[in-house]
Amino acid sequence: MAATRMEHLDLSIVIPIYNEEGILASSVMELVDKLSRLPWSYEILLSENGSRDRTVEIGGELAARYPGVSIHSLGQPNYGEALKQGILRARGTYVVCDEIDLCDTGFYTRALPLLGRGEADMVVGSKAMDGAHDKRPAFRRAATQVINGMLRVAVGFKGTDTHGLKAFRRETLLETVGHCVVDRDLFASELVIRAGREGLRVVEIPLDVTEKRPPSINLMKRVPNVLKNLVKLTYAIRTGRKPPSRRR
Repeated sequence: MAATRMEHLDLSIVIPIYNEEGILASSVMELVDKLSRLPWSYEILLSENGSRDRTVEIGGELAARYPGVSIHSLGQPNYGEALKQGILRARGTYVVCDEIDLCDTGFYTRALPLLGRGEADMVVGSKAMDGAHDKRPAFRRAATQVINGMLRVAVGFKGTDTHGLKAFRRETLLETVGHCVVDRDLFASELVIRAGREGLRVVEIPLDVTEKRPPSINLMKRVPNVLKNLVKLTYAIRTGRKPPSRRR
């Protein structure tokens, strides 16, 4: 059930969105319908970042229609910062970081019991582990393997995936969120990596993933920022210090 702003919330669902006018309304309506059959009170936080289409307008219409939905605009394209701000604004006991082209409540029903029983501090939905079924185009599957390989070499990442669905108890991860130093495409990866390095129990569960639409940002255009943030992340993890700020 959706809760009012003053009520206790079991679950906050944070969804970064960018140029998603094609699927935003249908995805949110479908998610609200699925959540109505589940036992948790919830909020859906749409973290919009720099869209140039009708995403903000549609998000506002959804927020007006559904009490549990809200939208906040970052003002610039930055997936990682949008995700981070959504986590910081979340009020639920548990936080799920979801994607607008997934909205996989099956992940919620598998992940939250693990958190509730104390078997994990963070649950990561993996597209690459045994038992997962990644039905995205081959180039997107390859990109996942490449970035995971780079993270293993650069910072000693031990898992199979960092980018995608995650669930955690909000209070447990807030300090870790504050330690993160990169944004854009690698904030999600840093959050998973830091959680493990800080002694939290990170558990992976397999996902079934089917692409609903092409990526909202061309993958090749992401490469420069990914590489830049990978250098920053490697420095921070290896030295234990924040990367030096660039002078303007």
